[in-house]
Amino acid sequence: MEPLSSANELIYNNYNAVAFGWSVTKKLSHTFCSIAIWRTNQKVIFGFYWGNEIADPKKILLGNGNQFRYIHVPHKKDFPKTYITKLIKEAYTNSYLKVKDLKLFEVQGQTFMKSISPVTSVAPAKTKKKIAVKKKTAAKKK
Repeated sequence: MEPLSSANELIYNNYNAVAFGWSVTKKLSHTFCSIAIWRTNQKVIFGFYWGNEIADPKKILLGNGNQFRYIHVPHKKDFPKTYITKLIKEAYTNSYLKVKDLKLFEVQGQTFMKSISPVTSVAPAKTKKKIAVKKKTAAKKK
């Protein structure tokens, strides 16, 4: 099992952030790592969907919820590549073992757009307004 070689990429382009997650299947619950970029402040985080279940001996992962853990990445040079690579491998194995239906492994190495909001974080300003107006107009016609 080599992380990312057969992983599926899940893309969420929402009004507040764009996020890329890598999953052993096409399900969010099997995601092992992700990157999110926030629209409002361009903050970048690298996270683990089941981060509470992986070892973090250096205690760099943030978050105190039931499962998601992450690090802030203010700049590429600040990313602890070697350490995170070890965590990714453990997270990958953990997610892989969570899959109960083996048919879910039939889809590998694909990209899935999982969510696109009418007003997204990456569309140019004029496009955002046109999309929002079209949605309102369509709602009025119904």
